[in-house]
Amino acid sequence: MKLLSWNIQWGRGMDGRVDLARVLGVIHQLGDFDVICLQEVAVNFPGLPGSRGEDQVAELSTGLPGYTAIYGVATDVPDGRGGRSRFGNAIFSRLPVGQVWRHLLPWPAEPDLPSMQRVLVEAVVTADVGPLRVMTTHLEYYSQRQREIQIEAIRRLHAEACAMSARVPLPEEKGGSFEVFPRPGEALLCGDMNFRASASERAQILAPFAGGEPGFRDAWAVLHSGEPHTPTVGIHPVDFVKQPECFDFVFVTEGLAGRIKAYGIDAATEASDHQPVWVELA
Repeated sequence: MKLLSWNIQWGRGMDGRVDLARVLGVIHQLGDFDVICLQEVAVNFPGLPGSRGEDQVAELSTGLPGYTAIYGVATDVPDGRGGRSRFGNAIFSRLPVGQVWRHLLPWPAEPDLPSMQRVLVEAVVTADVGPLRVMTTHLEYYSQRQREIQIEAIRRLHAEACAMSARVPLPEEKGGSFEVFPRPGEALLCGDMNFRASASERAQILAPFAGGEPGFRDAWAVLHSGEPHTPTVGIHPVDFVKQPECFDFVFVTEGLAGRIKAYGIDAATEASDHQPVWVELA
């Protein structure tokens, strides 16, 4: 199984142009991926710099034939013209997809800081390595407190999923909306976490679970123990970091850690203000 994670900044490259064909070109050039997780995907959002208000889920889906598109909306606001502007994260899977969840993450009020609603998109996929949950998110940038609260929510959702994985469905739950579909404990969490590799938030994600649920491992550290993370932002000049940093991570549960075969980062592309990262599980 090969998975790509990339904050595409609504298709806006370092040249300021929104060009989803360029984003798709990079994805196809990088490899043949089973699952593609993208952050900052917009639909009818002309207020974003460079955007024409395009339906980016539709454009990306056209460029990724054979993939199931799963869109999780974080921001859903009126566009001022009688329609809706939406902004969030997407998963594209060519693997069989089971149940899907779209979890709005906590958004505590901090009047002195800019912030926005965030979402965790979760989908069960069946891969050669077995069934697993793929989760992708984009945590708050401006507030460490909000990131910590959002991470705690993600950890709580993971614990709930692990509890559900051991549950035996009841006869009366078969069929209809009460039917219980598989929700495996093994999971992969990826996305733009908006913290540095040395940050306490990374340690928070990696902390053991009090209930004994399978914990998360940093996929980079599994393969490159003791080595600094390769930067994913600031390789090309941006205004939100002073030096190159790693903001984009892939975390896997302990049962998948031994299956990590490769971890890659494309440092060359300028199709976004973040660099794409990918992992291969064997």
